Amino acid sequence: MSRFVQSGRFSPLRYPGGKGKLARFMKSLIVSNKLSDGRYLEPYAGGAAIALELLLTGIVRRIVINDISYPIYCFWKSVVERADDFCELVHETPLNIDEWNRQRAVFNGNCSDQIKLGFSLFFLNRTNRSGIINGGVIGGKDQAGEWKLDARFNRSDLIKRIQIIHKMKSFIFVENLDAIEFIKKYQSNSTNKDIFYIDPPYFNKGRYLYYDSYKPSDHNILSEYIQTNLEANHVISYDDVAEIRGLYSRMQWLSYNLNYSARNYCLGREIMFFDRSLKVPELPPPLIEIDRGQAQLTAPAAP
Repeated sequence: MSRFVQSGRFSPLRYPGGKGKLARFMKSLIVSNKLSDGRYLEPYAGGAAIALELLLTGIVRRIVINDISYPIYCFWKSVVERADDFCELVHETPLNIDEWNRQRAVFNGNCSDQIKLGFSLFFLNRTNRSGIINGGVIGGKDQAGEWKLDARFNRSDLIKRIQIIHKMKSFIFVENLDAIEFIKKYQSNSTNKDIFYIDPPYFNKGRYLYYDSYKPSDHNILSEYIQTNLEANHVISYDDVAEIRGLYSRMQWLSYNLNYSARNYCLGREIMFFDRSLKVPELPPPLIEIDRGQAQLTAPAAP
């Protein structure tokens, strides 16, 4: 396990946004605020890169990962509960365009088998450009590109990651709820050691990067619920845009640059918001802090 601990590469999923780079900061935040004995809860887990980093390096003892996307939920349930069966699929499934078409049909169909649906999500995530489900296959359908669809499908490496996660199954809980319903459920029995990390789809690029995106009204509803009802420790991360700053102006915040890849490698400006009880540490590399501030006494009207 040590090689994976050193590299920080735990999640079998590729996910747009490069959130794994935030893991060192979240470690510092949790340690600084003495939250290591509580639960780490993610209502928008996706690739769960930060959650796994925190659990597998011993920063937190339990993680609860949630995603409204049923295929993503099926993937995590399969990895946690049926790792042997899932690893057999990883090892045996062909890596060619015929199989890519078959897995896409499973993903887009009405598959009721959790492991088959979860594997179709995984297969497309590993064989599509930047891991984006609607991003198209690596190398194109004629496989004429420099990179082929198997370029990000290292079977032995992926199987090791899955096996490591499965060994920690007693400390991993998986849910398939709407984000607000998830927050409601878990804040009702939360302690002052728990922390929610809330990472909704980007405001500007959500429809491109995520299979399940949000409309502006969804962002508004989430913001109002969090700031009115959520009393447990919480951190929220977003793309840094005026609309989001307006919605969360009642919270302390920190903006930063983050390198990530989604078709093109670029420097993305993002922002995090923190409930007022949290001490916010310095950002570690490769994150580049831009500025930070405290809550406004009077929040402006939501856009």
